[in-house]
Amino acid sequence: MPKKLPPVPKSGSLNFRKVLSIPALLEQVRAIFMEIPDYRENESKYPLSDVLMAGLAMFSIKDSSLLEFDQKWSDPIRRHNLTALYGIQDIPSDTHMRTILDQVSPDLLRPIFVDLHQTLQQQGEWEPYKFLGKYLVSMDGTGVYSSSNISCPECCIKHKGKDNESYYHQLLAAVMVHPDKKTVLPFYPEAITHQDGNNKNDCEHNASARLIPQLHKDFPRAEFIALQDALACNGPHIKILKEHNFSFIITAKPKANSLLLTQVMAGLDKNTTQEISITLEDGTEIGYRFANDLSLNHQHKDLKVNFIDYWENRPNGKKFLYACVTDISLTADNVADVVRAGRTRWKVENETFNTLKNQGYNLEHNYGHGKQYLSTVFGTLTLLAFFLDQIQETTCRYFQAARDRQHTRIGLWREMKALFYTHYISDWEQLYAALVWGYEGTELKPHWNNTR
Repeated sequence: MPKKLPPVPKSGSLNFRKVLSIPALLEQVRAIFMEIPDYRENESKYPLSDVLMAGLAMFSIKDSSLLEFDQKWSDPIRRHNLTALYGIQDIPSDTHMRTILDQVSPDLLRPIFVDLHQTLQQQGEWEPYKFLGKYLVSMDGTGVYSSSNISCPECCIKHKGKDNESYYHQLLAAVMVHPDKKTVLPFYPEAITHQDGNNKNDCEHNASARLIPQLHKDFPRAEFIALQDALACNGPHIKILKEHNFSFIITAKPKANSLLLTQVMAGLDKNTTQEISITLEDGTEIGYRFANDLSLNHQHKDLKVNFIDYWENRPNGKKFLYACVTDISLTADNVADVVRAGRTRWKVENETFNTLKNQGYNLEHNYGHGKQYLSTVFGTLTLLAFFLDQIQETTCRYFQAARDRQHTRIGLWREMKALFYTHYISDWEQLYAALVWGYEGTELKPHWNNTR
């Protein structure tokens, strides 16, 4: 039986928000692109802001390669739409674009993410993400490039034997999440690349030591709870979090930490460790074992944390275990919410990396490696395109209606891309109206649902 379509909204019920509509967001991004100093001398044909907007447009449209994007520029429909929707007057060839963007420091793109988040704050769009009285920020690393042949000075190197090396770039992503929300709000990512003056590869730990202070600097009044995996469950990292006013919920492996486990089990006799178990309506038994004010490990006995051991015994016989350390004081009233928050860490994997790799953004696809910054610039622009889409999915009724009509993100991207290739589009409202109500003609005349 075919899936029932959602009801078609009346056209008068949809409108763009003045600040958070996609035209306003792109205008905001372009304004910051225009502030980035152009390192080139006597370059007037291709303004750097246009080249950066072209890169963003490529990932926004979900083109599969820079060559595909370049070839379509010669098409009059495509050229018209890039100008009408993205304000791009002209773009260089794919090779020339790579050369230009290769020398743009990725850190120059940081203000865009900060500015967009400040706008979301001002519009009250951060508030629905508050949980446990603060904002959950899930952090994890992901690859953006790997090759056994092509490298640059920014590459980390993996040795696979005496004469066998591979080269790679990664990003440490940080995204605002909420247990009840499918959308995430990315912050500026930290590149995991070769660092000047260092003979060792960069790593997530070092990248975190750069990202956390920067997030605190960018949003000094925000109260964050860092959600991280067991690699972050160590004294030096937790001290960095504390120094920059981050709370934390970090996955723990108690069996690998003899002191932590010993304290928890000893607390059962002393009544300092509490246990709660509940049977849900579906027959699933869940339980919490928790204790406060424990030494993290033998190396950092003075560093106190609170610990939770959570388990599920499901009717089908499957079991699920989760343990974490936190600085949040634990009680019977809040332990369930702390576990919910901690498990939300996986949204950086599922709702972020999985979406970026498998739902049209082609994060790990090689759009170009370059000799300096290109791979990281393209990875950052991919995350920026994703951020703009997430803002629309969170705040834009037009976008939400269009996605409902197309069922999935992939279906929405496919239909948008098809219209972009084949129809003259005057503005974003016309495009979304066509996606919601249908259309006719090569000039994309939407079937408006009623008289406007």
